[in-house]
Amino acid sequence: MMGHDHEIAAKSFSGEVRLDPINIENSSVSLEVASASLIVADDPDVPEKDRKQVQDTMQGADVLNSRDFPRIQFHSTRLSHLAKAGEDFTITGRLNLHGFEKEISFPVQLHRESNLLRASGVVTLTQTDFGIKPVKAALGTVRVKDQIRVKFEFLAEKANP
Repeated sequence: MMGHDHEIAAKSFSGEVRLDPINIENSSVSLEVASASLIVADDPDVPEKDRKQVQDTMQGADVLNSRDFPRIQFHSTRLSHLAKAGEDFTITGRLNLHGFEKEISFPVQLHRESNLLRASGVVTLTQTDFGIKPVKAALGTVRVKDQIRVKFEFLAEKANP
């Protein structure tokens, strides 16, 4: 809104990683985010009134519609190496967002440390693929782009057997 890039944070989510350390391609990932927990992060360049308006619009019926679609879910279907050396992979899976399910693929970097697994990356999503019409305001002079970038970093800890 008003030419700003907004940072959105997920405050409530859960997930599971099933890691096969011998054959990582047999591993899987699932993630669920409470859509109502997505919040516009504090930005000193954006007035509180504008931040609240962005928050209300994002949660409202025209975008996430958190009341009717309370969960955003991802389940991997395939994990493959981007390069034979290193910890760079492509994850492919089904994303359920706003009542639409679509297959997506994105790169992820894994870092393993004893009982911890850190995954990070960026995925670009197209809102219209999920039935979301990008927001326009001020007679169309202010627009939200159809493509959004989701930057993520997750830390998983090995569960006790």
